[in-house]
Amino acid sequence: MSGIAEFAAVTIDCPEPPALAAFYAALTGGEITYDTAEAAAVKLPGGPDVYFQGVAGHRPPTWPEGDRPQQFHLDLYVDDLDKAEARVAELGGTRPQFQPGEGRWRVLADPAGHPFCVCLRQG
Repeated sequence: MSGIAEFAAVTIDCPEPPALAAFYAALTGGEITYDTAEAAAVKLPGGPDVYFQGVAGHRPPTWPEGDRPQQFHLDLYVDDLDKAEARVAELGGTRPQFQPGEGRWRVLADPAGHPFCVCLRQG
């Protein structure tokens, strides 16, 4: 059975779309293709677009537990978890205390507080 739709992008709510677009563009080598105070977009190399939508009063998820669940997360392949974490920190991201990956992946958070995983590239 063939589908009737084509996957275009993932949209992430955030307080400052240009800042979060810059973070993900720098982290992935993507290109910012749209950038306003209300919305921004990044074209990821070899992947879908990621859109950032400004939301007044945005409150980040409380991960891994709490009153605001993560609702989604992105997985990114990397060759070195420590180097990836250092780059994320340089770009304004953080590392939550809870780490379930046991060395296979690491949970990090973007500057707006959204958790994402950096996973060791396979092969």
